Amino acid sequence: MNHIIVLTTMMLFGSATSPLFAQEDDFIKDYLERLENSRKYLILVAETMPEDKYDFKASPESKTFAENLMHIAWAMDWHSQTLLGERKARDWNTDTELKVDDKSKEEMIATIDNTFNQTIKLITEFDTRKLNDKLNYLGLNRTKRQIFLLLSDHITHHRGQMLVYLRLNELQPPRYVLYQ
Repeated sequence: MNHIIVLTTMMLFGSATSPLFAQEDDFIKDYLERLENSRKYLILVAETMPEDKYDFKASPESKTFAENLMHIAWAMDWHSQTLLGERKARDWNTDTELKVDDKSKEEMIATIDNTFNQTIKLITEFDTRKLNDKLNYLGLNRTKRQIFLLLSDHITHHRGQMLVYLRLNELQPPRYVLYQ
């Protein structure tokens, strides 16, 4: 009799939680598709700006085009590897991998592409049971699911600045509608 009760309980629990796990897996699948499209579009934006304009900025207090690009890489690394993956954060003062420094346009594009690769790998392997885990995000209590969304918003925010820089340099940005 106990076996029947245990088996029935397992079946009920399994049928109740399966849709939840499927939804979480769908979230990751949808997120990865969106992130891959974001990568393709950002790289097109980066390729569109001539290398001699990578130091352009809209105002003295703004980031340059190159700094926006590398800032996306830095923040993507921090959101994914540190907040979602729980790796110790890079030290901004000593780590130069994700800074402009003396990188060429080609090197910066390769760096952002590699950062996307690392982020996509981490997200592909992410344990969806941790999506509701909470952590401190700059003094705010946020779930890891929210970190995913904040990461996407951050990429879009800085890419938007880069698109304005293209326009200010009389360049036609790549068509966005293809990457939705």
